[in-house]
Amino acid sequence: MQWTGKIIGALLGFVIWRGPFGALLGALIGNAYDTWRTSSGARSGFGAYGDPAAIQNGFFATVFAVMGHLAKADGRVSEAEVAAARAVMRDLGLNEAHVVRAIDAYTRGKAVDYPLASELSQLAALCAARRDLLWVFLELQVRAALMGNDLSGPVRALLGGVAERLGFDVAAVSQIEAALRMQRGRGGKQSTVGQGERVRAAYSVLGVDATASDETVKKAYRRLMSENHPDKLVARGLPESMQALATEKTQRIREAYETICEYRRQR
Repeated sequence: MQWTGKIIGALLGFVIWRGPFGALLGALIGNAYDTWRTSSGARSGFGAYGDPAAIQNGFFATVFAVMGHLAKADGRVSEAEVAAARAVMRDLGLNEAHVVRAIDAYTRGKAVDYPLASELSQLAALCAARRDLLWVFLELQVRAALMGNDLSGPVRALLGGVAERLGFDVAAVSQIEAALRMQRGRGGKQSTVGQGERVRAAYSVLGVDATASDETVKKAYRRLMSENHPDKLVARGLPESMQALATEKTQRIREAYETICEYRRQR
């Protein structure tokens, strides 16, 4: 297994984005670099995209440019949407210089002629088709949109297009949304996240319909727990630095199943 890119990426992430989330993201980027180096698909034309620093810079700029573009989808950017972008910057632990860069990218994305399709295509190539890194990108966009305007208006459809450009199904947006809404519910905001919403989110996390039988729900739960077990994911090539995120994902799956079971017992 190649570790050069992972180590370099983690160090770059920690230094540039200050903190464990930055180190995690850097390790993902470095892992994309290692995959690119060892694969027969190190195709001509990739050029500087093989450089972890180039990947990190491109990822950084595109995250906030697309975030700005999505915020402007309804014609204006609200104070809540600006606050949501700032919250993402805080979560990434950006230093002052990189906050300025992020704001510049966000402003660029708000332009009417922002080339969304081509920038997303470049991002997909830049990340060497690493779905784990692209998933982090998509989750950051859904997180910002959810905090900014609760995914209302045209932004939901646009996010579906973003997901498809990155190689995901449109349903990926709903899966991320469901998980984030469940997290919001766990955060003590039960007044804003009612039981009905939490139950709908739980069904979405497990990928089953509300009309599914108890046995179907249980099978979906067991399958997802098996597929997403942290040890299995690491064995398949997931960076060990992502083990905490994998553990969090299995926790979401378990909580979704428990939410459904509790709801069905109450009926």
